[in-house]
Amino acid sequence: MELTDNLLLAALIFLAAVLYSSVGHAGASGYLAAMALFGVAPEVMKPTALALNVLVATIATYRFHRAGCFDWNIFWPLAVVSVPAAFIGGYITLPGELYKPVVGLVLVYAAWRSFVSAPVEREAAAPHRAWLLASGAALGFLSGITGVGGGIFLSPLLILCAWAPTRTVSGIAAAFILVNSLAGLAGVLAKNPVLPDAVPLWAAAAVLGGLIGSGYGARRFGGPTLKRVLAVVLVIAGGKMLLGV
Repeated sequence: MELTDNLLLAALIFLAAVLYSSVGHAGASGYLAAMALFGVAPEVMKPTALALNVLVATIATYRFHRAGCFDWNIFWPLAVVSVPAAFIGGYITLPGELYKPVVGLVLVYAAWRSFVSAPVEREAAAPHRAWLLASGAALGFLSGITGVGGGIFLSPLLILCAWAPTRTVSGIAAAFILVNSLAGLAGVLAKNPVLPDAVPLWAAAAVLGGLIGSGYGARRFGGPTLKRVLAVVLVIAGGKMLLGV
């Protein structure tokens, strides 16, 4: 990639990190969308998104845990099965003609989530552990095989099922994304230990965005507007992946 393209991609990564980290996410779907727009090869997209996820999720986990937004009893049953599932998913390399439509669907789903307003919060009730184990295994595998951290799926699940208060969901999602991104990245690198040369630049952009987003929250930057702009980018990138162009 040309230097100009690398810098523009770094700027999109920064914006995605700011927005996603403000709600406890790490931004993988945003990074995948940005890389899709610039035509980054599928075999590079997954490890890069997971590596950036690890950095931003580490920051978000620390910040939200310090704020008391965490529930260990919800987190550990999810994590204990999702981590090995994410490693397996990361180790599996889907062919480009299959990876592109799968990720395209994930991006379109992420766009839909960006447009949908959060439902009115209900009183949280602890779920049966079997539901957490099943959810963790499924989301962990999906995280590893696509290169997302799973937060875009976990957060709506926790809220819609009223398994945790909305304030706590962000902290759980951040930690879930962190452990699954680590496991997925380990699976990818165990098979093909290669990352693009521009990763340090993109990583710096992601870390800066993660620090800003997790520290101050999207509302200070016009959160709803940013979410809708991001949703448009996700739709365009998702469509590009689905159409194979």
